[in-house]
Amino acid sequence: MVALILVSIGLATGTILGNIMMQNLDAQIRESASRIGVAPDVTAVDALSGSRQEPGTLLVLGTVSGLTGAYVADDESVVALDDGEIARILAAIEDQRGATVSLPGLGEYRVLMPSDRSSFSAVLGKPTTEVTDTVAQILTTVTLLTSGGLLLLSAAIALIIRTSLRPLRAVADTATRVASLPLAEGEVSITERVPESEADEHTEIGQVGAALNTLLDHVGESLTARQRNEERMRAFVADASHELRTPLASIRGYSELSLRALHQAPTAPETAANTEQALERIQAQSLRMTALVEDLLLLARLDEGKELVVGTVDLTRLAVEEVGDARAAGPDHTWRLEVGEEPVVIAGDAARLHQVAANLLANARVHTPAGTTVTTTVAYDGDSAVLRVHDDGPGIDPALANELFERFARADRSRARRTGGTGLGLSIARAIVDAHHGELSVDSRPGDTTFEMRLPARARDEEAGSGDAG
Repeated sequence: MVALILVSIGLATGTILGNIMMQNLDAQIRESASRIGVAPDVTAVDALSGSRQEPGTLLVLGTVSGLTGAYVADDESVVALDDGEIARILAAIEDQRGATVSLPGLGEYRVLMPSDRSSFSAVLGKPTTEVTDTVAQILTTVTLLTSGGLLLLSAAIALIIRTSLRPLRAVADTATRVASLPLAEGEVSITERVPESEADEHTEIGQVGAALNTLLDHVGESLTARQRNEERMRAFVADASHELRTPLASIRGYSELSLRALHQAPTAPETAANTEQALERIQAQSLRMTALVEDLLLLARLDEGKELVVGTVDLTRLAVEEVGDARAAGPDHTWRLEVGEEPVVIAGDAARLHQVAANLLANARVHTPAGTTVTTTVAYDGDSAVLRVHDDGPGIDPALANELFERFARADRSRARRTGGTGLGLSIARAIVDAHHGELSVDSRPGDTTFEMRLPARARDEEAGSGDAG
């Protein structure tokens, strides 16, 4: 586009200047015509000789003896024109008052008929060499300047483009390196980033680099989360398999023992006793396995947003009932209850919230030594209803704090039924609270551990309305 503009400007300049110079040449021809004296018997040679014209001036006259023509040579001598040259000049201006004609041996001439041929039968001309030479010089100069300018402009544009696109090349190089990484499986760490110097957010390309860095951060976090989920899933499958393998092995063993005893001595009294004991163990293990499967099914349904039957729940009454049950189950602990005079009412699933409170209190009972004081508090806190379970036991191992609410997580790594459990209690509690759009958290240090369940509180006017309606 720049080259086209510059060439157009050069051509336009040459054309306009050529027209102006041609007009000046016509003016010079008319001025020369005013100095020529013409008589019926004067020839062109005589007229040019007597008027002192510049070299190159050409004249054709119509006299009584016919047409005569002559021109002034470079040495200022006057040379006559032959009939062919005269005829060519007259043919060039046959239909117009001025024209440019090429004469062999003389070059191009600008010829004019200064006045009406009826009154002054004369044609005067001057060479166009000066005009063509000047226009040629101008066009040559414009061409050279245009070519040099285009070369300089090309170099400057190339430098500017390379400098401007350097951040984009850094973005492309970073994207290429990331694309070559194996991201499909396994633990993946994306360390490639666009350099900070090329990610200036004040420029458009820098914003692209910054956006790519942000995207890579998110992708890296997603891949880390994916790997963590895969590891948790593997651990979940392993733990679930272990939990199910033990009761299944017991069921198989006791059933084989019973069948063997029946085959060996079907009527013996000790066989009946052993069979009854084996069936009791089979039933116990079946119940244990059923409870585990039900817990897993509950977690799956809660993850899908199901399994809740929402109604009005008196959180204060719920805490009183669960503390009473916990006191009966753990008489070697000290149980305290702190509630206000007014009931704390929320909207939720009463059965599932009972399960949460029971899990929190059971957790405090199982994982603290005898004599530990467990305090349950229920109160409003702004727009939330809060149930806290606090104990002054040894606290939670900091190494387990981040995975305490994960499935099959245990404060006691043993598989003992007394202290190990299945490791699903707190994960179920967290899932139930999340389904109620609440939050379950823990704050623990030696001698001070508090589990807090925070749920959206029901508006006080709704409580009053419900009480009036009741």
